[in-house]
Amino acid sequence: MASTHVNARVQKRRDALRLAGLRPVQIWVPDTRRPDFAEECRRQCRLAAQADQGDTEMRQFMDEALADVDGWTE
Repeated sequence: MASTHVNARVQKRRDALRLAGLRPVQIWVPDTRRPDFAEECRRQCRLAAQADQGDTEMRQFMDEALADVDGWTE
């Protein structure tokens, strides 16, 4: 009986969201519980860092952007 009540409540919420112009989507994200997850993060970070080292234009752009933050929090 309880699951019927929960199912009805969930369906009511979904119907309200659809009426508001929203639709459900399913996304897949990396499984952080996998044993190799941390090593894969390190591997990808190393690759990104290597790419950044060779991109002097991007580094200059980022330095200029960091220098132009006056007034952002006011």
